[in-house]
Amino acid sequence: MCVGIPMQILSIDGIAGRATGQEGAALIDMSLCPEAGPGDWVLTHLGHAREVITEREARLIEDALDGLRAVMGGGDIGGAFADLTNREPQLPPHLEAARAAGKRTG
Repeated sequence: MCVGIPMQILSIDGIAGRATGQEGAALIDMSLCPEAGPGDWVLTHLGHAREVITEREARLIEDALDGLRAVMGGGDIGGAFADLTNREPQLPPHLEAARAAGKRTG
């Protein structure tokens, strides 16, 4: 399973960025997010910044990862997915449009 890890950029030198997150500091490749700068949050995967995200998105992802760690350790998921509970599931816009048009298959 591929998991993106949120990290906050501390500094950038060329395409190399120094960033920090729940798992500590790391040197990450910034070539896919040239618009990002110090203080910004990015979603990283295998040492590469893949997408600039908001601080709120970073916190939600960190909460979800904490919940997964707890469950894998035999604990309780707690409020790790609070943003997903007590609401109806939401389809991506293209699937919602297909559903609204009455389509049932591809």
